[in-house]
Amino acid sequence: MEVIFIKDLKNQGKKGQIKNVKDGYAENFLIKQGYAVRKTKENLGKLESEQRNKAAQDAENKKNAEILKKELDKVVIEFKVKTGEGDKVFGSISVKQIKDELQKKDYKIDKSQIEIPNPIASLGFHNVDIKLYPSITATIKVHVIK
Repeated sequence: MEVIFIKDLKNQGKKGQIKNVKDGYAENFLIKQGYAVRKTKENLGKLESEQRNKAAQDAENKKNAEILKKELDKVVIEFKVKTGEGDKVFGSISVKQIKDELQKKDYKIDKSQIEIPNPIASLGFHNVDIKLYPSITATIKVHVIK
């Protein structure tokens, strides 16, 4: 029996995949547990419609990410920190602090999108990457002053 997976199932199939499986397995497990549906013209039509909607949504998300990248590339965030002897910074600037400052400027950025390769623990300008979309990364400047 051919089925269309509507949920990912480890080692069996991914959402949207069409696969030929044994009748008993399809009826008693995949369909009963909600992992798949029978391959019919109606279900194929639904699958194609979902794929078109997903492609349109992905295109919209990518366009929005490109617009946001242009804005974020101009952003400079300042942090005032305490320093010790020889301008040594106490602590470092965290991802949460950067996220909070971006939210103050009305940018909705998640902590997981902010990439800091090394802790920001020195005075001056530092580049911080923000992953907006799989192929789109914006770079903001973080200015650490005393």
